[in-house]
Amino acid sequence: MPDSTNTHTEAQAPSVPAESQSTPSPLVIHVISDSLGDSAATMAIAAASQFSDGVCTIHRLPKATSIEQIAHFIETNMAQADGEMTVLYTIADPGLRAQLNKYVADKPLAAVDLIGPAIEAIAEATGLKPKGEAGLIRRTDKEYFDRVSAMEFAVDHDDGRNVEQLANADIVVIGVSRSSKTPLSIYLASRGYRVANVPLASGTEPPRQLFEIDRRRIFGLTSSAGLLSEIRYRRLGDAQAVAAAYAEPASVQTDLDEARQLMRRLGCIVVRTDNRAIEETAQEILRYYELTYPSHETPH
Repeated sequence: MPDSTNTHTEAQAPSVPAESQSTPSPLVIHVISDSLGDSAATMAIAAASQFSDGVCTIHRLPKATSIEQIAHFIETNMAQADGEMTVLYTIADPGLRAQLNKYVADKPLAAVDLIGPAIEAIAEATGLKPKGEAGLIRRTDKEYFDRVSAMEFAVDHDDGRNVEQLANADIVVIGVSRSSKTPLSIYLASRGYRVANVPLASGTEPPRQLFEIDRRRIFGLTSSAGLLSEIRYRRLGDAQAVAAAYAEPASVQTDLDEARQLMRRLGCIVVRTDNRAIEETAQEILRYYELTYPSHETPH
């Protein structure tokens, strides 16, 4: 019987309330995949967290290519199992998946096919034929390079840099200091959008390029003066005595008022960021953006 590649990892399962059922020893879950098995391992840890506040041990067989290799892995670990063996598997190849389904059917173990039913449901709903190839989610493709390019664009156009290239951005984010422009830009870039962000400051003239691009691609961020004041004070740290005016509520309110006047002049969408996760703000922006550019094709 050929040797299997048996990798062993441990992950901390999130704590559960004391009154919930606990397991006296660490949970051991066996993961089999014709790719790396990361998806199955993540699911295993998520499921184990419902039963244990200790360590979840994952025994993994990645890049499985034959039923003989899988059978050797299962039989070896079954002999060492304390109680019934638990197996989770993600096999994209339909032939190998069918062989594994048949193999585990009469074995004294708990086996769950994590991907097969989902593939079959999608195939039935769409009428499409699945590719049956392992590791497609990790394959380097155009989308990957687009995301890398978008991240580079966001870094190069952070905090008002290279404003002469604003026309090349999919999305332009504007707002006063500490209104979450940079983290929002990076998050949107990770989704494949080219994002530039431009800071707005009281008494400072905004770049003329803002008035030369499609207003539907400009999004103004705003927040409450009280929250921004707190954030700015924390940001100042030991420098509060030197630059306290930057964080004073009255000064912050002036910044916000002047920024809002500019946003009205531009006619852009205004989005509140106070007490919201970056992901929530990004989703609101994308809802507006995709109404105008549903296929993510911005005219440049």
